[in-house]
Amino acid sequence: MSLTVFHPLTSRALVAVRGDWRPFLDNLLSNAVGELEPGQARAALLLTPQGKLLFDLIVLAQADGALLDVLAERRESLIQRLKLYRLRAKIEIEPADGAVWSAEGERPGPDWIADPRLEALGWRSYGVQPPAGATIKDEAAYRARALSLGVPDPGLDCVPDKTFPLEANFDLLNAIDFHKGCYIGQETTSRMKRRSAVKTRMAPIAFDGPAPAYGSPVMAGELRAGEVLSGQDGRAMALLRLDRALGGRLTVDGRAATLDIPPWWPEGALPGPGMEEPD
Repeated sequence: MSLTVFHPLTSRALVAVRGDWRPFLDNLLSNAVGELEPGQARAALLLTPQGKLLFDLIVLAQADGALLDVLAERRESLIQRLKLYRLRAKIEIEPADGAVWSAEGERPGPDWIADPRLEALGWRSYGVQPPAGATIKDEAAYRARALSLGVPDPGLDCVPDKTFPLEANFDLLNAIDFHKGCYIGQETTSRMKRRSAVKTRMAPIAFDGPAPAYGSPVMAGELRAGEVLSGQDGRAMALLRLDRALGGRLTVDGRAATLDIPPWWPEGALPGPGMEEPD
């Protein structure tokens, strides 16, 4: 039996939406959540009208409504934004109690749901504590694991109202349904997808030594290929122009760096030959 390791995600918090929540959230969010059955979860985004990221969410359907898993520091902003869109909808929106936990390894129990973004991220629970005697590691260990998988950290790597969701790989992480009806920011998001391949994405780079400072340039020869985001010793997430990062010798802070494309990226996620962007 494999060991299950638990992580308290103190950077996340919950919002409860009750009432006629299905059409309300379906009209706002980037993924189809109105079809969820109680106990099912789906990743989704609330965007600006210009298609930039405001909130990354995991939506869990319940018998009497839905729980929204959101960055704790952004919870009150999310509640205010949802109330702005509520208008005459018969909806209740309020903070919800309960800690957010992640687990890697075997499923701990029926109240733990598979992370809807990526199977390798393990399990998630809301208000359900790990069993007595469980192996518990802190959130920094969870972030290190996510970085090892090449999954951007929404709280560290994404800037509200500045980051485009496809640049943060939310299309590859099952947070966007390109076949659903209209939602806020759909036009820009769909237009970026129709460009065939997104040329700027977040991807991990490997190097020797400590992580460079946030914003440090990643160079491909003499050309700037992108910038470093969050990181740790030997590895960091970077926002990269893939046409340059794939074709040149990378350096950061004068050190050699290697682009490490995650194996879960689907075929077609990388730009093909002849797709270099102009400066």
